[in-house]
Amino acid sequence: MIKDYLEVGQIVGTHGVRGELRVNPWADSPEFLKQFKQLYFDRNGEKSVKVLSSRVHGNIVLMRLDGIDTVEAASALKNKVLYMRRSDAKLKEGTYFIAELIGCKVSDADNPDKLYGTLTDVSETGANDVWHITDEKGTEYLIPAIPQVVIKTDVEKNEVVIRPLKGIFDDEN
Repeated sequence: MIKDYLEVGQIVGTHGVRGELRVNPWADSPEFLKQFKQLYFDRNGEKSVKVLSSRVHGNIVLMRLDGIDTVEAASALKNKVLYMRRSDAKLKEGTYFIAELIGCKVSDADNPDKLYGTLTDVSETGANDVWHITDEKGTEYLIPAIPQVVIKTDVEKNEVVIRPLKGIFDDEN
C-alpha cells in the first residue's frame, strides 16, 4: 500500500556543538537521505523541518536541521524518528519501500484464486531479501525475493504474485 509519509531514520545523537545531528538511516544506503530538503517529525506530515545540510559519515548521516543550532536543541531530539514524503523520494523502476510491501496479499501466479497469505516482514540478507508470508492460520513461510519467485509486485493494488519454489508451502509436492 502506498503511504504518503514513511520512516526514513532515527536521530541517535549529536555531533559537535552547533546542533548537528547523528541520524541512523533506515534505507539501503546512507546516501539515500541526502536527497531530501524537507523531513517530518510525524507520520502525517504535519511537523515539517527544513534540512540545511546532510553528509554521510560512515554508516550514519550527519544532518543540520533548520532551527536546531545548539547541542542542547539537538540533544532534545535524540530518539526521534524522521519521516519523508513519499513523493519526494527518487526510486528506480521496480523498487519499493519495505513499509509499502508489508500488508500486501500474496497469491499464486499460476492459480490467481490461491492466496498464500499476507506479506508481514522483510529480512534483508546479503544475497537477496527474504519475504515473510503469514497465512490465515498464523503460519509463517519464508520466500526469497528473487525474479524466479516474485512474478509481480503492485503496491498500489496491495498485491504480490509469486511462483514459489517447491517445498516452501506444506501442500506442495
